[in-house]
Amino acid sequence: MTVDKHPYSILAIEDNPGDFVLVTEFLEERISSCTIYHAPDFKTATGLLTSKAQSLDVILLDLTLPDKSGTELVMEILAMAGNLPVIVLTGNADIDFSIRSIGFGVSDYLVKDDLTSDVLYKSIIYSIERKKIYKQLKESEERFSTLFHQSPQPMYVYDPATTKMVQVNKAATLFFGYSEEEMKGMSVMDLVFTDDVTMARRMAEEVLEDTSNSHAELLRFQKKTGEIVYMELYGTSINLEGKYLRSVIAIDITEKLLFEKKMTRAIIKTQEDERYEIGSELHDNVCQILASSQLYMSMLEPELQKETIYLLEQAKGNTSLAIREIRNLSHRLAPAFFDESSLEESMERLINDFSIGTEIRIDCVVSEQVHTLQMGHDLQLNLYRILQEQLRNIQKYSLASKVDICVDLGDGDLSMQISDNGVGFDMSRVKKGIGIANMKRRAELFGGKAVIISEPGQGCQVLVTIPLNRSTE
Repeated sequence: MTVDKHPYSILAIEDNPGDFVLVTEFLEERISSCTIYHAPDFKTATGLLTSKAQSLDVILLDLTLPDKSGTELVMEILAMAGNLPVIVLTGNADIDFSIRSIGFGVSDYLVKDDLTSDVLYKSIIYSIERKKIYKQLKESEERFSTLFHQSPQPMYVYDPATTKMVQVNKAATLFFGYSEEEMKGMSVMDLVFTDDVTMARRMAEEVLEDTSNSHAELLRFQKKTGEIVYMELYGTSINLEGKYLRSVIAIDITEKLLFEKKMTRAIIKTQEDERYEIGSELHDNVCQILASSQLYMSMLEPELQKETIYLLEQAKGNTSLAIREIRNLSHRLAPAFFDESSLEESMERLINDFSIGTEIRIDCVVSEQVHTLQMGHDLQLNLYRILQEQLRNIQKYSLASKVDICVDLGDGDLSMQISDNGVGFDMSRVKKGIGIANMKRRAELFGGKAVIISEPGQGCQVLVTIPLNRSTE
């Protein structure tokens, strides 16, 4: 039999001298260094707990004392014991009462007739360790609760299985405009903006599949006032009272996104202004210089000898080619709707320029509803640039023979779909280049999105969706 050399300090509350001697012998069999305090009644136990509680490791409690017994005795000893484990030692094998005692907070319930040194020792060790773990867990939960409720950022805890909110902090109630009681009766989906609910449900499903994940997500939420805000969510899995839950910090980044959009608009406008200036300069200045050169060459022709005229004709032909190329380049740099042309006309001119020197067939359909839409100049320009970028990608990489372009209105959105029958690509292996980033950024400027779908051998599809309530701003 192994003897535990760790020092223990034990309070035995026992009015029967014989039982106390038996318990002492059992303890000394298994513990080499054991300080045992004896309380034969409740009054003595109260005094010892008041003076010795900090140094004690465990309390052994008989249920029947001269001055107190039963449930009242258990409850009062537990109240004085604090974090100390209490093990009931009794001659009464009342199962119902033992279950109730465990429910009150008793660590173990031992019947004296079944007691051995091993049983008593194991109960003491297990009870002490359980109390340590419980104390650590309680302290951890208290630290979490303090951080949670004092956080200046909105925080909430929800059940991923049901999406019901379990806890919310004061910052969340102030931010969203609901009371704590209202929010605890809500699902997270009740706060999410309608258009983002599908995405939010997918995120909740992913959390259930991978409880270890902890990363940022972006969703739109709606306050009680109806105001829509962009929230960056940082979620972490937690175990609270034995249940797997999700703790989320929600940071309002609406102003940040608005600032970033303003910066992006300013950058794009600067780029477009520069392109327009270069395109206009090429068209209005360089082309005129070349046209003048052609005129001078025509005036020079009568002065040349017959055998050298072919050189002049070649020079005139090269000059004409240069003028055409510069005009095409200027149209790409400065789109035609700078001159009040419609989006469809500008797209057709872009497609015609793209088709020169290629065998790719391009079909473009613009619905009748789009013709009547009062579309802002900035939106037209950005749709044009997205199409221009994707046509350039198709020309360089796709090996496609056919491209379909469709611009339409539906479900409150303006959409542009660009599909090709080329070689496609594995999206997980292709790095997000500047071109794709530019297309997405241009769509996001108007509250929309650009989605790229492709698989090897399945071509590529770019779907741009712009909400109409923002596109005409």
